[in-house]
Amino acid sequence: MSQINVQNLTFCYEGSFDNIFENVSFSIDTNWKLGFIGRNGKGKTTFLNILLGKYEYSGSITTSAVFDYFPYEISEENMGRCAADFMEELKTGCESWRVICELDKLNISAELLYRSFGTLSFGEQTKVMLAILFSGENDFLLIDEPTNHLDQEARQVVKDYLKSKKGYILVSHDRNLLDACVDHVLVLNRCTIEVQNGNFSSWWENKRRKDHFSEMENEKHLREIAQMKRAAERSSRWAQKNENTKIGFDPLKEHDRSIATRSYIGAKTKKMQSRVKQFEHRMQREIEEKEGLLQDIERNRELKLSPLKYHKERLISAREYGFRYDGADEPVLNDFNFELRRGERVFLHGSNGCGKSTFIKNILVHASGSQPETGVESGILDVGSGMIISYISQDTGYLRGSIWEFCEQKNLDTSLFCTLLRQLDMERVQFEKNMEDYSEGQKEKVLIAASLMTPAHLYIWDEPLNYIDVFSRMQIEDLIMKYEPTMLMVEHDVDFQKKTATKIAQIGSYGIP
Repeated sequence: MSQINVQNLTFCYEGSFDNIFENVSFSIDTNWKLGFIGRNGKGKTTFLNILLGKYEYSGSITTSAVFDYFPYEISEENMGRCAADFMEELKTGCESWRVICELDKLNISAELLYRSFGTLSFGEQTKVMLAILFSGENDFLLIDEPTNHLDQEARQVVKDYLKSKKGYILVSHDRNLLDACVDHVLVLNRCTIEVQNGNFSSWWENKRRKDHFSEMENEKHLREIAQMKRAAERSSRWAQKNENTKIGFDPLKEHDRSIATRSYIGAKTKKMQSRVKQFEHRMQREIEEKEGLLQDIERNRELKLSPLKYHKERLISAREYGFRYDGADEPVLNDFNFELRRGERVFLHGSNGCGKSTFIKNILVHASGSQPETGVESGILDVGSGMIISYISQDTGYLRGSIWEFCEQKNLDTSLFCTLLRQLDMERVQFEKNMEDYSEGQKEKVLIAASLMTPAHLYIWDEPLNYIDVFSRMQIEDLIMKYEPTMLMVEHDVDFQKKTATKIAQIGSYGIP
């Protein structure tokens, strides 16, 4: 057991407009199962890279811990080799028997180590890399979003596996995973950093209570400041009125007054002015106490959506539908029956590679009046004519250039688009950067904002929440529940699915957890 002590950490990317960290200090224990929580772009992955020694920084980080990072970077050359041949390159001193033991805990065969890495599914690659990661001893492991792109079955396996481990930082936006796997949280708030015992739900409940108390204290301070301001103004008027009586008086009306009265009036005015200054000092103290009360409060701004109403009740139907890619021996879809009606929010559920994204792409092709060019269909796929679809794909790699160029390409109002990104908690300074320099979560927000600005009969989102922070997920949940658009989604976040889905369509053989 050892400590990682961070003192006055300050870091900024070269050429960036803002500091990622500024005079940050905290301590964590390497024996913890630590969940790392924060908004997109706050610096979670950056901090992990700082621990790995990839960036120069000011301040100090002292520890005796040895770090290792998931996911490993797999070169093109190694994608064509089996993991057994290059795993020593990923983790120095890695021993095959230890990796095989870890694979057994992940419910997969050691045979995967001897297959070409590029032929493994995304879930299999993730499990092999986790087995290599945990095959060492006494390392403090930095695990960055291990469940992105994994189906629910694979997520459950990874969750059970991490529950049995300790000594790691886990970056994840999956509330279910964080609740199951961590015993402490490191939170990048809006202006501060905190370390707290517990999981995501316990921290979130504590935060809600703390935010409520801060808002009540803020209201109390505002009332007290307003009262003192009124009292100060009243005393100031009295002092000025009293001062005005020092010079000049009517001897007929004020027969009992003499010149000596001036000194008495002056002393009385001075006392009143002193009282005004006391009010001002007290107001300043109240203002100082009020400052910072609301700096870390998470206020999810209300998003808006303008769904269109399709003229028919049924938008999509599939009967015994199948699809086989050209050159493939087996169909990726076979005898699939499906129906989507107006107002429904249907989630496609199934293992990685079962054909969810293929089905979505074929829907888009049919909606455009074309036929798939890369394979052969069977059965019937009926997509309503004249239907406007707003689509989010898994791919963010094509995002290049500025926000203004993106809006021009998509025919979006730039001002409204930037306003929507601000509501999704993107800082204005990000608008000056090119999109290729965004974090993955920020790129996803660009796609979500573009979809929300598009009035549509049907919203098709293919894993839109990969890399999206927890707070924005809650914000999007609230949006969907308020406007109830017709949606077809692929999303493996259990909590999000439970809250928003009206129906789940199963593709493949295994059941829903």
